[in-house]
Amino acid sequence: MNVLAIGCHPDDIEISCSGTLVKCVKRGDKVTVCHVANGNMGHEIIEPDELAKIRAAEAKKAGLLGGIEVVTLDIGDLLPNGCDIKQRDMVAELIKKVQPDFIITHSPTDYMPDHREVSKLVFDASFVASVPHYGKGGKAAVTPIFYMDNLAGMNFNPTEYVDISGEIDLKIEMLECHESQLKWMRDHDNIDFTEFVRTCSRFRGIQCGVGYAEAFCQELVWPKVVAKRLLP
Repeated sequence: MNVLAIGCHPDDIEISCSGTLVKCVKRGDKVTVCHVANGNMGHEIIEPDELAKIRAAEAKKAGLLGGIEVVTLDIGDLLPNGCDIKQRDMVAELIKKVQPDFIITHSPTDYMPDHREVSKLVFDASFVASVPHYGKGGKAAVTPIFYMDNLAGMNFNPTEYVDISGEIDLKIEMLECHESQLKWMRDHDNIDFTEFVRTCSRFRGIQCGVGYAEAFCQELVWPKVVAKRLLP
């Protein structure tokens, strides 16, 4: 299968669904990760242009560890806009290129405005991509969508879980590639974010009876539902 995960910032995928994506790679899927935003506002000291380059390199390094292709739409932080037709069409063209069997993205109930805008972009673009005479030509199927967990699981009631007990260490290693973010939080905010993510994965594992898990909600709208399990 082809799997497309669309996150907002370069570390969002590692936080919420990289264990699942590694399991997809292990079963033979081709996995593509797209960052809509370039993360250029994610530091108080490093200037935006420099930070965007740093975060792109960190994302590529994490992708290599997981056997995942990483791309970016290179939109600045705080600029994703679910009502921006140009941005929507950029996502639609990516969907047509990847031809995913399913998409993972942010939940509409996420805590951060940028994340919510990306969620809307993906939902709308997944339909736009199915219209053959719109845009640059070609089309994709109306693709099933799974929303990944909100940070700390807040305001998120899962409909599906993926056991990542065998992938948790690689998930954390991939997250640690985003040094510009994690080091800053450790040094200046006294937050060990890898421990935060590991703890959330353990909590989701407790909910479904395994060591560690990632949680998802499926977008239950016609015709995005298929009569088979897509998540690994």
